[in-house]
Amino acid sequence: MMENILLIPIGAVDSGILDSTAGALREIFGCEAMSGKLQPVPPETYDARRRQYASHRILKILEPLKPDRHTILLGVIDLDLYVPQLNFVFGEADPAAGVAIIALPRLRQEFYGLKPDRVIFLLRAAKEAIHELGHLQGLDHCPDPGCVMHFSNSLRDTDVKEARFCAACRESLMKPGS
Repeated sequence: MMENILLIPIGAVDSGILDSTAGALREIFGCEAMSGKLQPVPPETYDARRRQYASHRILKILEPLKPDRHTILLGVIDLDLYVPQLNFVFGEADPAAGVAIIALPRLRQEFYGLKPDRVIFLLRAAKEAIHELGHLQGLDHCPDPGCVMHFSNSLRDTDVKEARFCAACRESLMKPGS
């Protein structure tokens, strides 16, 4: 298991979101989770045609900011992200580098023309953060739709899953080498 989690805001991110997410991560992973120094949005990661930022490129920029091998780094960005093979992503992880990122815009009700709901939004952000850190701990996507490691192809998928690991994923996390 990891020893520390460092949340790095990329561009303007509400500190309340960072605090809430850090609290959820402390509870699930039983380790220290703290916010780090704000990083500017890397302009070279923007794709003007898509009007989105390339998450895989941002992960490469985050990698040298990881302080040590005992710390997991989670970038938090309030901009829309993509990977080349998908229309968007809620987040992405690079297990080899020990870095991950989550994107906030599509987790908000108002992104879909609905009334804002901060409680739902913060729960979604926590689920996506836990999911990406699960990947950093060696977990793959889980077939159980209630498990936080289930792939979210839509916001409905995120809403259906719990903010915790199923028994099988928990067991995998406890195995030596995880």
